Order: sequence, then structure tokens, then C-alpha cells
Amino acid sequence: MKMTKMNIKNLFLGLILVGTASFANAQTTKTDTVNSTTATAQTGNNSTIDGLKKQIEANPKDTESLAKLAGAYQEAADWTNAVETWKKISALLPDWAPSYYSQAYAYQSAKDDANAKIAYEKYIATVKPEEVEQNKKNLAYAYFYLAFAEQKTDPAKAKEHIAKSIQYDPTNQDAVKLNKALNS
Repeated sequence: MKMTKMNIKNLFLGLILVGTASFANAQTTKTDTVNSTTATAQTGNNSTIDGLKKQIEANPKDTESLAKLAGAYQEAADWTNAVETWKKISALLPDWAPSYYSQAYAYQSAKDDANAKIAYEKYIATVKPEEVEQNKKNLAYAYFYLAFAEQKTDPAKAKEHIAKSIQYDPTNQDAVKLNKALNS
């Protein structure tokens, strides 16, 4: 079950792009069961997904194929299957932080804020000290999300999170605005 470092880096970079591109939509859109059902029905006809499912059926521990499948589900906006696939990867690679970040992104996209929060917390806890530099943008976003989620229920904790977010990415204007709001 080898996964080359290059493939992990490419996957991770792709996840960063996917995660940052959908922030505004993920924060402001209401749950739409019809769209979710439609996306799930559409994935049934997706040849990429079908091919990856067959590869995984032959080798259920193929983390590279699982990651590609999770990405394909995300592209199809099939958040339920994306989450389930990322969970399988996390079970196989429990210390691989990007799988938790991706779970959080999928939960967030599905408007499941409680589980998104848990997954972002797990991501933060799983990033190893030697990986912090390459994960700064994602860490910044994860902390921002936590601050955003906790601003009404636990303002003190939200302030801690937003300070961490800005520490990792001082250029994030959403974080700067939230910081001002929390500290005014």
C-alpha cells in the first residue's frame, strides 16, 4: 500500500485549491436536498467514479484510488459519498491530515457544520510540526472556520481561533474582518 510522496503532494495541492475555491459558497448557502439527490443520481452515471469503484473493489486499501474517488465525488457535488470515502482513507491513514481537511470541506459543502467543525479540529490536531509550513493556508482556513462557527457560542475561543488563523495567513481579509468584529 505505497503512495508516493509526489502523488500525496499533488493530491494535497489539488485539495487546497478545491477547499479555498468554495469558501464563500460553503458559508452562505442553505442545504438543498434536491441538489444533493440530483448529484447523487448523476454520480451513478459517471464513468470515472465507476472505474475507480472497480479498482477499489479489487484493492480496498488502495488509498490513491480512494483519494481520486473522493475527489470525483466532490466534483460531482456528491458530498455524502465524498465524506464516506474520505473516512475510509482516514481509517487507512489515520495520521494523514489532508484526509481530515477534505472531510471537513465535504461536510461543510453538505452544510453539516457540526461534523465540519469536528473534522477541522481533527485536521488541526493531526498536522505534524514538520508539516505546518506546507499547511499554513489550510490551517489558517480551519482556524477561521472554527472561529466563525464559535463566534456566538464561545467568543473567547473564537478569538483564540481567529488569532491563529491570522498568524498562519495574515492576508486573509475574511479572517481580518472577523478578527475586528470579535475584538470590537
